[in-house]
Amino acid sequence: MSYTDIPLAERMRPKSLDGYIGQEHLVGSQGVIRNMISNGAIPSMILWGPPGVGKTTLAELLAKSVKRTFYQLSAIHSGVKDIREVIDKAQSGGLFQQERPLLFVDEIHRFSKSQQDSLLGAVEKGVVTLIGATTENPSFEVIPALLSRCQVYTLESLGKEQLLNLLNHALEKDEFLKNRSIKLEETDELLLLSGGDARKLLNTIEVIIAAQSGDVIITNSMVREVVQQQTIAYDKTGEFHYDIISAFIKSIRGSDPNGAVYWLARMIEGGEDPKFIARRLVILASEDIGNANPTGLIMATNTFQAVSMIGYPESAIILSQCATYLASSPKSNASYEAINQAQALVKQTGNLPVPLHLRNAPTKLMKDLGYGQEYKYSHSYDGNFVPQEYLPDAISGTALYTPGNSSREAQLLAFLKAKWGEKYNY
Repeated sequence: MSYTDIPLAERMRPKSLDGYIGQEHLVGSQGVIRNMISNGAIPSMILWGPPGVGKTTLAELLAKSVKRTFYQLSAIHSGVKDIREVIDKAQSGGLFQQERPLLFVDEIHRFSKSQQDSLLGAVEKGVVTLIGATTENPSFEVIPALLSRCQVYTLESLGKEQLLNLLNHALEKDEFLKNRSIKLEETDELLLLSGGDARKLLNTIEVIIAAQSGDVIITNSMVREVVQQQTIAYDKTGEFHYDIISAFIKSIRGSDPNGAVYWLARMIEGGEDPKFIARRLVILASEDIGNANPTGLIMATNTFQAVSMIGYPESAIILSQCATYLASSPKSNASYEAINQAQALVKQTGNLPVPLHLRNAPTKLMKDLGYGQEYKYSHSYDGNFVPQEYLPDAISGTALYTPGNSSREAQLLAFLKAKWGEKYNY
């Protein structure tokens, strides 16, 4: 294999933590992982973050820094048999291993429950220190028993300055690229296409340079032209994973079932996990539809349960039914906006005291102090309603929830106006 047969992203993989770009909160001078290395105490951990932010590289450099035996598995290609073989190797090391080996599992969220269970015993007994990498929320995808034995560290997408540093480093240091005349006249389009993904950035620049002969001048228009000429297939392992799911969600949000089923088909044909798609539909049903059509959330939740039981090829029909239903539903982000505003208010105002009339009074002392004394029990009044303040005194009267313009939400607003009068007279 020649040097240029190896992808640029692989050629530029750093050899030490000092050459690692990004994730300062983990590997900077005061970073938690940097401190772990200094102390020599490495716990089992899950590295959670989007594609191309350095999860695999960080695991490899971590093992190198502490001089531990390093085993690596890909959840896409490995089964229980492969896991057991690695565990057997780790156990057979015996006295020859001064420290427990590190086992890195890439895409750990793709391991089934039985595969994760096969790891659990080795982690519990200290046979291996597990480092899992995932692009999915580990709370959903890693079994609780295994997750409870791991620290979870979040990796962030790279920023503009970090991406430019990476790009310039590649052009200056790569054995092939440094011999080409390459000028970065414009970089906005390159950075936009990367989406904070270092691997995607390096792969894109490599494709662009390979398509040019002689001197290369990178401009936004040239990048767009070259990239559009490439056949971009769906890649469930990361490259265009988030671009496609973004197009899918935005099609539904924009009430276009044609766009929704097209992008859904792209994901299905690419072998995407149906539960990944269904989970996004559950989120969308509340974020973008909410009380404009509460049945949307029921539909999405049932879809997630159904595809968990059935799988492909039949799951494609279920996902299509849900996607087209949600795309054709009235839209509202009122609930989404309400909780965002409420959380911002909490951060701004801090832990405001609960008004006395709303406090629980389980003891005599609390009753004597007036806890719950002025509370009015709604069901004791006509229409099961009585006006009273439910917010802390300091923010009394603050408006957080504003129903949207859909017919169903108009009914909600009419109900609130009838009960509260001016308080909900938007």
